[in-house]
Amino acid sequence: MNTVQSGWKRSAWCRGVFLPILSLVALWLSASVAAAHNVTAGDAGYIQQIWGIKIIPFMYLGAKHMVTGYDHILFLFGVVFFLYKAKHVATYVSLFAIGHSTTMLAGVYFGWNVNAYLIDAIIGLSVVYKALDNLGAYQRWFGIQPNAKMATLVFGFFHGLGLATKILDYDLPEDGLLPNLIAFNVGVEIGQMMALAIILIAMGYWRRSQSFWRHAYTANVVMMCAGFILIGYQLTGLVVAS
Repeated sequence: MNTVQSGWKRSAWCRGVFLPILSLVALWLSASVAAAHNVTAGDAGYIQQIWGIKIIPFMYLGAKHMVTGYDHILFLFGVVFFLYKAKHVATYVSLFAIGHSTTMLAGVYFGWNVNAYLIDAIIGLSVVYKALDNLGAYQRWFGIQPNAKMATLVFGFFHGLGLATKILDYDLPEDGLLPNLIAFNVGVEIGQMMALAIILIAMGYWRRSQSFWRHAYTANVVMMCAGFILIGYQLTGLVVAS
C-alpha cells in the first residue's frame, strides 16, 4: 500500500469514525446532561449506610465518578488537544488534579454550601473556554493569550467544587470521613489517568493522519457546543429552582 492510499484511509477513518463519535457525544450530552457530577442512587445508598474507614470502596467510587464524568473528560480532551510532549501533558494534568483535589476535599470536609447549578454552569464554561482557546479565538478577538496553566488550575478548582456540592447532599458519617475522602480523591485521580490514557491513544492515531489539521477546528467547535449545552441546562435549572 503506497503512502497516498494509506493517508487516504486514515483520513477516511477520521471522517467516518472520529468526528461522528464527537457529534454523538454532543447529542448524548444534551440528553443526559443532568447526570453531571451526580452520585448514582446505588452509590448514594451505600455512602449513607457505611460507617468507619472504607478505603477500597471509596477509591472505586472515585474512579467510577471520573471515568463517567463527561464534563471532566471533555475538559481534559481540550487541555491535551495540542499537547505533544509528555512533560507538557503531565504539567497541565497535574495542575488540574491539584485544583480538583483541593476543592473537593475542602468543600466536603468544611461543608462549603455552594449552589450546584452555578458551579456546574462554570464547569460547562471551562469546556467552552478551552475550545475557544484551542481555536485561537482570544488572540483574534482581543489580541491576548490567556495563561493556559493558570486557567487549568482555576477551572480545576471549580471541577472539584462541583463534585463536593453533590457529595454534600448526602450525610457522610463523621467516623473515617477524612481517610474516606482522601481515598475517594485517589480513586478520582486513578480514573483520570485511565481516561487520559484512552484520550492520548486515540489522539495519537488521529494526529498521524493527514486529516488532523483539517478536522481539528470541527472537533473543537463540537466541544464548544457541548459546553454551551452544559451551561444552558444548568442555568435553566438555576432559574427553575429559584
